[in-house]
Amino acid sequence: PFFFHPHPSIPDPLWSRGLGDVYKRQALEDLVSAIHSERQAFVAALYLMVVALFLSSSLIYVAEHDAQPDAFPSIPQTMWWSIVTLTTVGYGDVSPITAEGKLIGALTAIMGVCTVALLTGIVGAGFSKQMSKQYAEFEHKLREALDDGIISSEEAEEIEELRERMGLSKTQAEELAHHLIESKRVGT
Repeated sequence: PFFFHPHPSIPDPLWSRGLGDVYKRQALEDLVSAIHSERQAFVAALYLMVVALFLSSSLIYVAEHDAQPDAFPSIPQTMWWSIVTLTTVGYGDVSPITAEGKLIGALTAIMGVCTVALLTGIVGAGFSKQMSKQYAEFEHKLREALDDGIISSEEAEEIEELRERMGLSKTQAEELAHHLIESKRVGT
């Protein structure tokens, strides 16, 4: 993905020691691909988070400004409280003291949990689709290799490279191969 490539101002040795190692990890690439494939839903959920941020900041300002003018001096400064509450971090450095403020705080925390759950579900579904697609690709490659009944050394190399790239264990690959061989035997 484009954002894993080093910036021209970052020297290569620094890049290879730092994020270069992360870039090489297949799981991270799969995660990025999953988010990319679900980007419309992901952006919609982030939009809901931003709406919740502005709404909760405005409401908590109205409810708490008179009671705590130092803690909630303006809507932009109440965004700190909203972000901390929406992300369920809850530092406790600022908290509402009025009944309305506490109600808004509780609703903000619930909105935050729901939004985080929504984002997690979206990423999880995308990751699952990505893994299913890779597994189907591996199965297709294995079927092609087994079509003639013999797996050549070139085919075996390709299958092994694909297995490693996809992060499948040898056991998973062997189980799939055994299943394909058995289904081919039963089918003939």
